[in-house]
Amino acid sequence: MDNEFGEDADFSSLLNNKQNAPPQSSTSTAAPSRQQPQPPKKVQQPKPQALPTRNSPSAILVSSRQKGNPILNHVKLLPWEFADIPADYVLGNTTCALFLSLKYHRLHPEYIYSRIRLLGHKYNLRIILIMVDIPNHEESLKELSKTSIINNLTLILCWSAPEAAHYLELFKSSENAQPTAIRTQQAQSYKESLVEFVTTPRNINKSDAASLISTFGSLQNAINAQPEQISSVPGWGERKVRQWCNAVREDFRVERAKGKKAPERQTLDSTASANTNAASISHKDDEEAMILAEAEDSSRIQGGQPEEMSEGIMSALAKLRNSGGQT
Repeated sequence: MDNEFGEDADFSSLLNNKQNAPPQSSTSTAAPSRQQPQPPKKVQQPKPQALPTRNSPSAILVSSRQKGNPILNHVKLLPWEFADIPADYVLGNTTCALFLSLKYHRLHPEYIYSRIRLLGHKYNLRIILIMVDIPNHEESLKELSKTSIINNLTLILCWSAPEAAHYLELFKSSENAQPTAIRTQQAQSYKESLVEFVTTPRNINKSDAASLISTFGSLQNAINAQPEQISSVPGWGERKVRQWCNAVREDFRVERAKGKKAPERQTLDSTASANTNAASISHKDDEEAMILAEAEDSSRIQGGQPEEMSEGIMSALAKLRNSGGQT
């Protein structure tokens, strides 16, 4: 069928280009799909993490006032650095130290009081590290001790720069130490308590305690054993046997009380009976003594008739004796 409208050159060229073009992917021609809105995510709180413990302690903070102090030449175990602090040395979050030379204190006694006033109520452990570098130091130390008590300070004495540096290093290294570090270990079992008891005398060690208990079987048998029997224990010589016997046989008495002896019961009874007899005799003789005293006083006052007075005294004593005999 012939084309009634004829051929169009532009339309035929466009149709040929479309047929010769490579096929395009459907994704490029497809319209972009709309993304559905997602619900908002919940806020997640960060988990707390434990801070790692420091393997080495931090540095000792030193005030700029301490420049040239020979103590700093001996602080070698721990690092130190200068800082703007009210104290001379900061040895921890709650520990500080003030340094004072007694020679300088004698020339400038007001210095330490101004430093204490500047320190205020900061820090829990406040140390005064005193260098004893004068011969007559008793009065100065007495004054500083009183000042330390009033201002809640701890007084530490040192006699050399290395000793003072050792104190600074010791307090700094013990900053995070537990109180159990200086506490003695308590026995947790009967065996440990037994070994601790047996090793109380000097020169008796744990192996000696074990051999002693294994030989006699119990502590009671070891205490009641004779020295000849104890000497047969392996490792127990004459010295250990003597120390052990003295330790388990000596009296539990204080040294100063050894010279005092307990009074005997017989002596106390005799003393009590003697006091009772003396009391009865003195009661009977009270009236006679009163009569004699009155007679002597009257004779001194009158001073004239000694014979008559003596007769009156004798008659009064006779009446008193007769009345006492009748009762």
